[in-house]
Amino acid sequence: MTKKVLSLGQCGVDHYVLRHFLDSEFGAATVPVDTFVQALAELRKEKYDLVLVNRILDANGAEGLDFVADIKKDSALAGVPVMLVSNHKRAQETAVARGALPGFGKAELDTPHTIERLKPLLASE
Repeated sequence: MTKKVLSLGQCGVDHYVLRHFLDSEFGAATVPVDTFVQALAELRKEKYDLVLVNRILDANGAEGLDFVADIKKDSALAGVPVMLVSNHKRAQETAVARGALPGFGKAELDTPHTIERLKPLLASE
């Protein structure tokens, strides 16, 4: 079964790179959304194996860390795995403190470390 990833707040180029990476590494399907409202609607409509949240949403400049906190407070969605996409160590620490799994930055996307981090969530069963 194909794993599904919701990608929140990436610009077009970054979404393309993420989608290509996740498809080639794991055969995962990646669905882009621009805003918190769109992400919540998708999560209530479909089951996702992972949500990747950009630190700063490209479409409107919203803080991705706020979405991490919001989703983890929602009892219906709290169990959905979430990772922050950011090269900033402090932002990663804050995301984990708010309930996210340790994420990764775009600069380390195609590294063994990131692949190992994603494998438990996206590897074929």
